[in-house]
Amino acid sequence: MTGTDDVLLVHGGTPLEGEIRVRGAKNLVPKAMVAALLGSEPSRLRNVPDIRDVRVVRGLLQLHGVTVRPGDEPGELILDPTHVESANVADIDAHAGSSRIPILFCGPLLHRLGHAFIPGLGGCDIGGRPIDFHFDVLRQFGAKIEKRDDGQYLEAPQRLRGCKIRLPYPSVGSTEQVLLTAVLAEGVTELSNAAVEPEIEDLICVLQKMGAIISMDTDRTIRITGVDRLSGYTHRALSDRLEAASWASAALATEGNIYVRGAQQRSMMTFLNTYRKVGGAFEIDDEGIRFWHPGGSLNAIHLETDVHPGFQTDWQQPLVVALTQASGLSIVHETVYESRLGFTSALNQMGAHIQLYRECLGGSDCRFGQRNFLHSAVVSGPTKLQGADLVIPDLRGGFSYLIAALAAQGTSRVHGIDLINRGYENFMAKLGDLGAKVELPKAGSLL
Repeated sequence: MTGTDDVLLVHGGTPLEGEIRVRGAKNLVPKAMVAALLGSEPSRLRNVPDIRDVRVVRGLLQLHGVTVRPGDEPGELILDPTHVESANVADIDAHAGSSRIPILFCGPLLHRLGHAFIPGLGGCDIGGRPIDFHFDVLRQFGAKIEKRDDGQYLEAPQRLRGCKIRLPYPSVGSTEQVLLTAVLAEGVTELSNAAVEPEIEDLICVLQKMGAIISMDTDRTIRITGVDRLSGYTHRALSDRLEAASWASAALATEGNIYVRGAQQRSMMTFLNTYRKVGGAFEIDDEGIRFWHPGGSLNAIHLETDVHPGFQTDWQQPLVVALTQASGLSIVHETVYESRLGFTSALNQMGAHIQLYRECLGGSDCRFGQRNFLHSAVVSGPTKLQGADLVIPDLRGGFSYLIAALAAQGTSRVHGIDLINRGYENFMAKLGDLGAKVELPKAGSLL
């Protein structure tokens, strides 16, 4: 059970209205911080959000001798890897379970030190994220890996060598692993069926600034020519399109009006098209995007998640909450994470009508179709949501519960809100800025 510090009382039924700001993407910033390990000079990273994943990586970098300090402007970090050293296993192990990002330290540490230790890994429980593939890739580069009780110990007796790799699925994490390892490996690495998300492109921009040679083809093939040395970088991280879409869905579900400063059209085009089909309104300017509910009924839609440039799986859960208020039957087919629709059971307890199916509904067959996973949903609406006791299951599902509680009539108790801090910077303050009626039971005062 969570303590009162990890519980939020949400008094629903009030439209969210106002302005918030999103900073750098959770799915890019920690990886760009890891990339600084590869350089022989300091790096400067801007637009860094204050989220838990950033703090975890900062701690791991400091354990390995990297100096991390704030820069001159808010959200700026200066990372100096000049004195990289081995870290104490017990200190590294203290981070076990707090994040999956330590797996991405493998390649850079093998290049810098010749060895690395990776503790047990955590992260959101939304389906299979096998780490064995990461280690298989590292073996192809020439790493030797020994499984120990407390984690994995890796060695590179010789310089890592480029290789040909084909991903069975365009995994973001696996693509990052290859990029961070191949840039200093000897020879050419060819990665087929790679992920091409905007955050991947931004990581490639970071590495190119450091001196890497990386090309992207239109057929999801990335070629990396290894170099002998990388320098530092100066980079402003792209904004978090996933957080921006979460607030957009909150505006729709609560019949509100939210200006998301920092939201960028280019990385959100697929989401914006779907948002408009549902009946949401938006307006784009040079500084951000305003999202609002224009009144009237929302439209039921068919939605299928996919890797970029498709509809991102992290956009799905918040939007499903808004779909409970749409007229008719919406069909949602989740093709990225097999367990991502599990969060809907709590929405049903609040009054939603959502039925899960094992079949691939309303779209093409996917890799989960014959594997007995409840990965399709039919959402019948509109339904009035009522306040309830909610336990947050994962990051995006957690924010979705928060949206549902804000849209519902009555008061909800949302347990496990600290998990939201992994990917949403200062979300409590932002709720206050938008007029949400929420309170921490211990504090006893409305924000």
